[in-house]
Amino acid sequence: MNYAPLQGIKVVDFTSVQSGPSCTQLLAWLGAEVIKIERPGVGDATRKELQFLPDEPSYYFLQLNSDKKSIALDAATPDGKEILTKLIQNADIFIENLHPGAMDKLGFSWEDVHKINPRCIYGTIKGFPVSSKYANLKAYEPVAQVTAAAASTTGWYEGEYNIPTQSGAALGDSNTGMHLTIGILAALVQREKTGEGVYVYQSMHNACLNLCRIKTRDQLTLDRIGYLTQFPQYPNEKFPDYVPRSGNQEGSGVLGWTYKCKGWETDPNAYAYVILQRGAKDFELACKALGFEDWLTNPDFNTADARDRHKQEIWARIQTWCIDKTKYEVTDILSKAGVPVAPVLSTKEIMDDESLYDGNTLVKIDQGGKIGTFVTVGVPFTLSNYQPTYGPCPTLGGNTDEILTSLGFTAEQQAAFKANGTTAPLPKPAAPKAPEAPAK
Repeated sequence: MNYAPLQGIKVVDFTSVQSGPSCTQLLAWLGAEVIKIERPGVGDATRKELQFLPDEPSYYFLQLNSDKKSIALDAATPDGKEILTKLIQNADIFIENLHPGAMDKLGFSWEDVHKINPRCIYGTIKGFPVSSKYANLKAYEPVAQVTAAAASTTGWYEGEYNIPTQSGAALGDSNTGMHLTIGILAALVQREKTGEGVYVYQSMHNACLNLCRIKTRDQLTLDRIGYLTQFPQYPNEKFPDYVPRSGNQEGSGVLGWTYKCKGWETDPNAYAYVILQRGAKDFELACKALGFEDWLTNPDFNTADARDRHKQEIWARIQTWCIDKTKYEVTDILSKAGVPVAPVLSTKEIMDDESLYDGNTLVKIDQGGKIGTFVTVGVPFTLSNYQPTYGPCPTLGGNTDEILTSLGFTAEQQAAFKANGTTAPLPKPAAPKAPEAPAK
C-alpha cells in the first residue's frame, strides 16, 4: 500500500523564496495538491536567483518547488481577488510569507480568509513573534540567526576569527518551513475534531531559538554557577555573563572535537569528529582503541570531571594520533570500539554517495528540457506504508488554464484575465520614437 498521508488536501501557496516553499513542498510530497501563486511574468524571486542557465529556473527554485502547480496571478486586481477567493473557498490550507501587513492590505488576512472559508487553515511565516520589539525588521535568514542566539554562540572563541558566525544550515529558512509544517499538520488533526480552521503563526526567530534550546540551558547554568565545564574556556579563563562561542566542542557534557587527519594540508575537509564519552567503560574502550591506556590510571584523565579540566591536553594528544591517518581510517578504528566518531563530509562527498539515493535522503528529479535531472533532499523521514514520488517543478503559470477551468471560468473570461494583466504581464508600452532631425 502506498497511501499518501495528505491525499485530497488542497493547499494555496502564496509563498516565495525558501521558508514558505520548503513547507509547501513537503506538503506536496506528502500527497497534497499545492497551487503556487506566482506574479505574472516574474514568478518566485528564486526562479532567476543564482541561475546556471539564463533562460531556465535556478537550482534554488527547483529544489523548493517540486510537484507543485503554478498559476500566474496578480491578486491585487479585481479579477485576481475573485480568482484567489475561489481558490480559498476550495482549499484546506492557505500559506503566505509576505512582509507584515501585506496580506491585510491585499484583503486576504487571517480574518478575511476565515470568513471566506471557515475550515481553511491559515499558515503564516514572519520574522519575529508579534510581541517582539524587532517585529518590524525585514527578516532574512541571518537576521533570524543573529537575534536568536545562534550566531553569538557559533564560531571560534579566541583570535582573529572570534566573531558571531551564522550557521551553514538554513536555520532561519528551511528550518522555519519545517516548524510551520508541524503546526499545519497539528491544525489538520485539530480540525477533524472542531470542524474549523485555525491561524498558525510561525516566526523565523522562534524556529532558530528552538534549535538553540541547549544554549538557553547553558545560560541557566552560567547564571547559577558562573562557568560551563564542557566549554574550552574552562577551567583557565573567566566566563562572561553570557554563553560564549565554543569552537567545535560538542554541546553537552562529553568531550567532542574536530581533528586534522592525513591530507588536511590540501583538503580543507580532511577532518574527523571524535567524542570521548563520560562513562568509565566507554572511556576505557576508547583509550584501548587509541593506545592511551596510561590515561586509565592517570588522575588527570581517568574521571569525566578531570577530563573537563584537562581537555586541552586530551585534544592535543588525540590530534597527534589522528594526523597520520585518513578521516576514514580514524572512523573505522574508533567506531569498532564503540567510540562516537565520523568523517567530516563535504557536499561533494555526500552527493556522490550512491547509498544515500534511497528514495528519501537524496533524490533525483527529472525536470526535462535543458535542465535534465537534478538532485535534492527528499522527505527527511520515512513512513512504513508510503513512498513519495518526486516530480518536476512547474513552469511559471504552467497550470493557469487548468486551474481556472477547474474553478469554472470560461475561455472568454480567461482570455480577458490575460488581457487585463491578471494572469499574464501587460505588454510593455512601445518606446517613443526619437524626433526626426530637422532638415538642413
